[in-house]
Amino acid sequence: MSRPAAMNFPVPSKELREEVLGLKFYLRKTLWMSFFCSVLSLTPSIYMLDVYDRVINSRDGLTLLMLTILAVGAYLLMEILEWVRAEVMQKASIRFDENLNQRIFDAIFRVGLQQGRGNAQALSDLRVIREFVSSAAVMAVLDALFSVIFLFIVFLIHPLLGWASVMGALAQVLVTYRTEKKTQPPLTASNRAAIAAQTYAGNTLRNAQVVESMGMLNSIHAKWMVHQQEMLRLQAEASDHAGWSAAVSKFIQNILSSGLLGLGCWLSLSGSLNGGGGMMIVASILGGKVLSPLMQIVAQWKNVVNARDAYARLNNLLSAVPVREMGMPLPRPKGKLDVEAVVAAAPGSQVSILRGINFSLPAGETLVVVGPSASGKTTLARLLMGVWPALAGKVRLDGADVFHWNKEELGPHIGYLPQGIELFDGTLAENIARFGEVDMDKVRAAGALVGLDSFVNTLSEGYESRIGVDGSFLSGGQRQRVGLARAIYGTPSFIVLDEPNSSLDEMGEKALLQTLLTLKSLKSTLVVITHRTNVLSVADRILVLRDGAVQMYGPRDEVLAALSGKPATAPATPNVPAVA
Repeated sequence: MSRPAAMNFPVPSKELREEVLGLKFYLRKTLWMSFFCSVLSLTPSIYMLDVYDRVINSRDGLTLLMLTILAVGAYLLMEILEWVRAEVMQKASIRFDENLNQRIFDAIFRVGLQQGRGNAQALSDLRVIREFVSSAAVMAVLDALFSVIFLFIVFLIHPLLGWASVMGALAQVLVTYRTEKKTQPPLTASNRAAIAAQTYAGNTLRNAQVVESMGMLNSIHAKWMVHQQEMLRLQAEASDHAGWSAAVSKFIQNILSSGLLGLGCWLSLSGSLNGGGGMMIVASILGGKVLSPLMQIVAQWKNVVNARDAYARLNNLLSAVPVREMGMPLPRPKGKLDVEAVVAAAPGSQVSILRGINFSLPAGETLVVVGPSASGKTTLARLLMGVWPALAGKVRLDGADVFHWNKEELGPHIGYLPQGIELFDGTLAENIARFGEVDMDKVRAAGALVGLDSFVNTLSEGYESRIGVDGSFLSGGQRQRVGLARAIYGTPSFIVLDEPNSSLDEMGEKALLQTLLTLKSLKSTLVVITHRTNVLSVADRILVLRDGAVQMYGPRDEVLAALSGKPATAPATPNVPAVA
């Protein structure tokens, strides 16, 4: 049976490999402390030997007191070292997280852009690895490295006892190997089922109103339970194997401990045990210490498999989404738009939505894009914003490729109102100011321009009022106005509005037209995608899309005349409210 793909060891990405290697400093410090902890863990055996050798024979109470004080001091020092090494590995795990969380968040975001949906599983994977770095499993591995100290001492007591300990250690290694072979496949499959169940539950919660209103809850729950029951079945299977392995591991340790004691007794009776009869007890204790780290590793194997799976998924993510290269800093765009022979499809698809789109829009002018449903208007908006890449051709703003323009640099100078408005949990001011530094003067100006004032004035906290997750406290029209205010915040040079009036009433329509006229007067370049004809009054140019191709493009009146079959007339003054 072939191994599941998720457990194949991919070539580690450079980023993950470097971050793991960057933990060497912490591991070296922890390794030294593990060494001293291993040496100090011999305290009980040394204390016992000294009590038998010095105190019992001499009956000296002062010697017993001094030995006891030394033993307590050794125990205290060992516990301090244990605590310190745990703190060191905790710092290592935090450093690992801090160095990667921004990169992973960016990768998740970019995958969400490409696939049209987000998945935060990689953040959970990062948490799993972070917790594993400081886990008991890693400590057990470090302790296992120094089990050779105990094994060496057992060999010094008697080679036969040493070889018995070696046999016990080999048996534990075989148990560990069997644990890997039996638990890894179901645990890996269980993790995949858990991710599927979590993703399905998240999608259900995002559509809770639809599920409730149409009585879909029982059906949705039944489908979720398919994933959940598969996960539970696989976890139970892995737990059965892990439980069996843990029981066998403990059995081997007990057998070895008692076996060494019995073997030591036999050697003592035959007069061949170095150090006398007390050494058979010491050998029994040290033999148990040889196996103890291996037994802990077996007990922690589920965490080992989970961390390995998480590492593989992060490696695949970072390999598939390389670090975005930063281009040269560019000046604030003036807004000249050039679309050059663009062919476009949804990310991951080769089915063209737009084919051979060509047009230019001078800075400061307003373009209205019209066309029937599924003609490619929203795809064009995403291309103009640099959200989606083109299969062929370029979208240029002031001569620079929009898709490759650093969005942190370009973002403040462009505005976008998507057809599906996404707002975020926070205040009105934070949403309008794009969760950057809030300039209340600009927030109020944008709110007033889109007609939010009358609504905001009814709120006790005004623009500091929270709007709920995804703007759940707002109506459809209010959400659209907040999205529009966000798009025009700071008067960007280039603005794309996709169906900006779809949820607006008559007053909202008038406010929108006023907003467009004001932006025109401020020389912003506007692209407005709409089904409603009243927006045409503010257009300088019109683009008609049909079946993913340009059917018509040109000055407003020429295009309207061509569509109506009448000769073009002189441009009419738009019948809209005057600009204040």
